[in-house]
Amino acid sequence: MPFFVNLPIRYVAQDPSWLDMFVSLRLNPELGIDAWAIDELDARFHDDLIRRLDEAGLARSAHLPFMDLRPGSTDPLILTATRDRLRRAMALARRYGAAHMIAHSGLPAGADQPFIESWLVRATATWSMLLREWPDHAPFYLENIYDPNPEPLCRLVDGLADQQAGLVFDAGHWHSFSGGAKRRDMRQWLERMGPRLRHLHLHDNSGAGDEHVGMGQGDIPWPELFGFLQEQGLTPGVTFEPHSREDFNQSLAFVAAHPEWFQHLGVAPGTA
Repeated sequence: MPFFVNLPIRYVAQDPSWLDMFVSLRLNPELGIDAWAIDELDARFHDDLIRRLDEAGLARSAHLPFMDLRPGSTDPLILTATRDRLRRAMALARRYGAAHMIAHSGLPAGADQPFIESWLVRATATWSMLLREWPDHAPFYLENIYDPNPEPLCRLVDGLADQQAGLVFDAGHWHSFSGGAKRRDMRQWLERMGPRLRHLHLHDNSGAGDEHVGMGQGDIPWPELFGFLQEQGLTPGVTFEPHSREDFNQSLAFVAAHPEWFQHLGVAPGTA
């Protein structure tokens, strides 16, 4: 199973050395699609990038845009704009031949239960509509961000059960935004996600913020995560999410130091 490394398309456009690094190291990119990449980069740019990735034999996945978007918004104008932006992003993901798509649910931080119930109806409608517009779409995975617990995400994915939908567990978001550093409730999250778990976003932090440092440079309890996966026989896909080359190198060193965890997932240095 190939692993991926995050690479915003914006980075490639602004500094082509990012693409050169991915090609030289044979890293499969999780292409970050944002509004700028959709609106400001022309067809020639995207075609050239697709050609470079094809020539290098690299798989790619897509991370759909999330800034300012609300797939479950109560405001009809915002909901319409969100759906239009996501529709255009999914068309670009299709053009790139994405192996899978990852999206944020858009559940606001601090949402109370009555809001969550109404949000679920609208968010399910948004994603169901968009996915049905692409009948043979790539697998679709929703990622935890500010969720206080995994219940809303699980219910949202269950509402999309016929649409190749699953969950991404972002360990860094759990540890920081969801208070995992204090609650120490990773196992409860993983047990609730269960067979819905399809992918991992791997980076580290101290718990104080979403720092995206290399694995092993923060305080996330990695033995608990990988022990659970082995215990349950789960083999989700993997995306490393460093925010610098140094952070990526630290994560690679972490992989090399813990081969028993990553071999279970088909991940080892040099196997991208």
